[in-house]
Amino acid sequence: MSFDPNRYLNQSVAAVPKSGIRKFFDVAATIPGAISLGVGEPDFVTPYHIRNAAINSILDGETQYTSNWGLLELRQEIAAYVDNRFHISYDPKNEILVTVGASEGIDLALRALLNPGEEVLVPEPSYVSYAPCVIFAGGSPVAVPTSEANNFVLTPEALEKAITPKTKALILPYPNNPTGGILGRPELEKLREVILRHDLIVISDEIYAELTYNGQGHVSIASLPDMKERTIYLNGFSKAFAMTGWRMGYLCGPAPLIQQMLKLHQFGIMSAPTTSQYAAIEAMRNGDVDIERMRDEYDGRRRYLVEGLRRIGLPCFEPRGAFYVFPDIRPTGLTSDEFCERFLMEERVAVISGSAFGPGGEGFVRCCYATSMKDIAEALTRMDNFLTNLKKKRARAEENG
Repeated sequence: MSFDPNRYLNQSVAAVPKSGIRKFFDVAATIPGAISLGVGEPDFVTPYHIRNAAINSILDGETQYTSNWGLLELRQEIAAYVDNRFHISYDPKNEILVTVGASEGIDLALRALLNPGEEVLVPEPSYVSYAPCVIFAGGSPVAVPTSEANNFVLTPEALEKAITPKTKALILPYPNNPTGGILGRPELEKLREVILRHDLIVISDEIYAELTYNGQGHVSIASLPDMKERTIYLNGFSKAFAMTGWRMGYLCGPAPLIQQMLKLHQFGIMSAPTTSQYAAIEAMRNGDVDIERMRDEYDGRRRYLVEGLRRIGLPCFEPRGAFYVFPDIRPTGLTSDEFCERFLMEERVAVISGSAFGPGGEGFVRCCYATSMKDIAEALTRMDNFLTNLKKKRARAEENG
């Protein structure tokens, strides 16, 4: 009998498609002269003082495992940061867990909370990992649509409509990837009423919390009355501190829940990288200037890209958070996948299909402005050429039709 490896696979895992983000990015990497507005990663190098703190920790011989929880010194800094920035108080001893990026935090939260078949509400469009992680944890993801007409924010009406007797949790991904939408206090207060009425728990992914614009600071749902005890707060260092490769994140929440997430982390990971933890301590203590500098640069690029897309004929919602724009490509007559494939092949620019972020993203593409202004300007020139040529081809087809 021949060996068939597919017979041994977990069918739930096998049924989940690969990430739609990487598809275009990987192809772009093979094309000479291609510009990528694809993967959401800061183009800044981790600030020197943070790198230096990591180097010094190695020179000092700090190369052993840390506590499964993470260094207490780091957890104390995280507690102070979250309290100072977002007015939420957590006990660093038993309410904060240091994770291998915020991505591990999502996985831990879902696996600790879900029983087979329980439903998790996921606003869409949103980050590609949420629904697969729900499935991997044995749950059922339920998409809750958002729309450009509502600035891509989750409305209480849409939330209420999606709730069933099986609903256990809501993932709240704001500031949002891919749309750049944010939730202010008035919107959060309306959602809070629905959440409390239906006794839901919230997994609040706030990895882009430091990246909001137009003077509108981030508000965490955990800071609202009666919400801290039913919120798992997720954040990390990748976006605000340009520390993607360090893989540092953290979970905050009620001690009984965090204790179960610690158990999963303990058996599966042991502890987050020690060197990265020392770098994170330095980022927390002395990184405010770095955050402000990078945020100001992103803001200039954001405004430039939105104005440029509108100028060349693509309607574009103005994002107020993260580092993405989400232009409407429906006027081209192409699907999101078709637009991305042709734009990459014909003009050598990679953007991400909106459909990668759920069915609600169809008709849009995600452009990341965490890249140089020079590349953004050139990408806009190439997109203008692409749209112009598209119109010419369509006109010729109509003449010959």
